[in-house]
Amino acid sequence: MDYMSLARDEFEAHFNPRASIHDVDARVAAQIARSADVRARYRHTAGLSYGVSPNEVLDIFHASRPGGPVLLFIHGGYWRALHKDGYSFVAPPFVDAGANVVVIHYDLAPAVTLDTIVAETIRSIGWTFRNIAKFGGNPRRLYIAGNSAGGHLAAMALAHDWQGEGLPADIIKGATLVTGVMDLAPVLEISVNDDVRLDAEAARRNSPVLHPPRRALPLIVAVGGGEPEGWIALSRAYVRACEGAGIDCDYMEIPGLNHIEVADAVGDPESQLARAMLRQMGLG
Repeated sequence: MDYMSLARDEFEAHFNPRASIHDVDARVAAQIARSADVRARYRHTAGLSYGVSPNEVLDIFHASRPGGPVLLFIHGGYWRALHKDGYSFVAPPFVDAGANVVVIHYDLAPAVTLDTIVAETIRSIGWTFRNIAKFGGNPRRLYIAGNSAGGHLAAMALAHDWQGEGLPADIIKGATLVTGVMDLAPVLEISVNDDVRLDAEAARRNSPVLHPPRRALPLIVAVGGGEPEGWIALSRAYVRACEGAGIDCDYMEIPGLNHIEVADAVGDPESQLARAMLRQMGLG
């Protein structure tokens, strides 16, 4: 599907997930409730600062034994909504298997630009690499994942010049990009851009389809089969961009799942997606 050939009045339905899920607020509320339960049951360190903004904070969910791998998770919300506290639900499958899970927050549009949000994400990964050993994690086994806007931010981290910051080129050992916003050109055509305020150049600068990973690494690209066809096409386009750069992807189009349900799958130890992520981390 050539998603940019859609009629302009079709863009909102294809590229704004709120338009395709009738009970999105109830589903998000359920994620928030599950996350509160996880924080009550799992040992964690909350609200650690990784940058100068009050919103540059993260939580670490601790594995029972030190030295395990680390999964850093980046939440969605189209860069303008939601909070790390609504995504603690992703931690249990990985903590139970021996990993430490880091869930980050970041500033939101329209208070800041997308360039700032990308920079904060990069900062959170660098902070985690430098500091996670103090909390029981192995910085040499750092993996990242994100859903929706978080999938976009994780993809941008794969395209980042880590050596330019004095960090290893292979700081990220593997990644899972879940239902990500992989091309920002459609965002210019929908109501979300009232808050995100992208122009054409900012969209090009921040589009993962134009900036594939700098190096080959284990990479899962997942999207819900029940999502709008235009949205699914974003992930397919990113996979093609990666393949064009010589980078293999494990592409997963999970039958029947909508935009919220595919994020829920990260926190479900029995899901196809969580099992693939655990295998990627050497925990399957």
